[in-house]
Amino acid sequence: MARLVVMGGGVSGHTAATFAKKWLGDEHEVVVVTPNSLWNWIPSNIWVGVGQMTKEDVVFPLAPVYEKAGIDYRQAKAVSIHPEGKTDSNTPYITIEYTGQGKEGQTEEITYDYLINATGPKLNFDATPGLGNGEGGIGEHTVSVCTADHAVHANLELQRIFEKAKKGEKQKILIGTGHGMCTCQGAAFEYIFNVEHEANKAGIRDMLDIQWVSNESFLGDFGIGGLHIKRGMYAASSKLFAESLFVERGINWTIGAHISKVEDKKAHYELLDGSTGEMEFDFAMLIPPFAGVGLKAYDKAGEDMTDKIFAPNGFLKVDADYTPKPYEEWKASDWPRTYQNPTYKNIFACGIAFAPPHLISKPMSSPNGTPINPTPPRTGMPSGIIGKAVAHSICDLIKEGENAHLHEASMAEMGAACVASAGKGLTDGTAAALTVYPVVPDFEKYPGIGRDLDYTFGEIGLAGHWIKHILHHMFLYKAKLKPGWTLIPE
Repeated sequence: MARLVVMGGGVSGHTAATFAKKWLGDEHEVVVVTPNSLWNWIPSNIWVGVGQMTKEDVVFPLAPVYEKAGIDYRQAKAVSIHPEGKTDSNTPYITIEYTGQGKEGQTEEITYDYLINATGPKLNFDATPGLGNGEGGIGEHTVSVCTADHAVHANLELQRIFEKAKKGEKQKILIGTGHGMCTCQGAAFEYIFNVEHEANKAGIRDMLDIQWVSNESFLGDFGIGGLHIKRGMYAASSKLFAESLFVERGINWTIGAHISKVEDKKAHYELLDGSTGEMEFDFAMLIPPFAGVGLKAYDKAGEDMTDKIFAPNGFLKVDADYTPKPYEEWKASDWPRTYQNPTYKNIFACGIAFAPPHLISKPMSSPNGTPINPTPPRTGMPSGIIGKAVAHSICDLIKEGENAHLHEASMAEMGAACVASAGKGLTDGTAAALTVYPVVPDFEKYPGIGRDLDYTFGEIGLAGHWIKHILHHMFLYKAKLKPGWTLIPE
């Protein structure tokens, strides 16, 4: 009997674990280690953050789902990886620290035959002094929608702002990224338009000054270097698409910005040209940068070898080309295909947990040396696809032996669909429905724009909103392993 341990129970880890258990059956073990008791459909947190959904609408308990599937669930955080075992044993293992199940604070060692790192990111609020932690603690000046609890708190603070606006008090709202190296501009993009939409519904839009701030060098970069969208007989850039939407909604923007410090009702920033300034606000939702969760790795003698299998940002090294090279020389082929660690072949990573080989957006920095550019996203649809491919590879390795074919899911050969909400409503909701192929541009195959325009297109409207609403229910259904769940694509 082989044992697969999956560290992390988010979109990618949950996908990998549930498919692996289905394919392996009772002959082999699947263990999930995740500090969370609830599974969260993160794309809908933005609706919780404006009061259009409750926390209960976007989460469900993991324990009964894993019990039904026959998966060994440990509510714990992974602390360290020991891929060579101990001096008296060659069996690899991880150490965990329980966060629930009545064992809070207890540690345990779990051996494995195969290991998947799907721990996702650490929300690195500390990278920006004063940004806070999204939970409304002392000294916190901004809110977040990165978790369901964060989104609940964000809505409480937003409603206070709306109440003041209803009393005739002008309010300043700041939404965007809280650091020069942030990922996930998309969540902030959706949130700002949902806030604007709710303000219109409440009749207080004219009382709100809504401002966007981002580390993107142009609107519509989204960490993927922007894209061109096929619109009938011509191609429109995402820059034009985004700017048009911001202008239409009366939202001002500041781009190429690194938020260096946040104080009470004031954000300090530095721009790509080296200039600095301050933005005042009454309400701010700023996405924090991401980092690895801080896993350590030790060799057989107990010596720290974290830098051997992890990149400096804390994400796991996989089968990518990490050779340092100028941005102009990187290729789509640098990106990983199998997500297998090159040193320890029984370790894989998926979702945000794998280390990308380079930036997709062009690296930029201010004259002061401050890097200001989006880092690569690995969320949503790509996370699910990669998680399923990694699970498939490991199942084949277990059943067929070490020479089994590894399944591939390169982001440079993968298409993705994204539905970005711009306001929720039965008849007045809108969303931008976009497809992009490939996610990582391939300028050798598609000279000039890096992508295939036949498969890269987008529209905005009520239909897009209903697609996002349907996807919300569909993916929660799938994650709960309801009948026919495997037929729903990633």
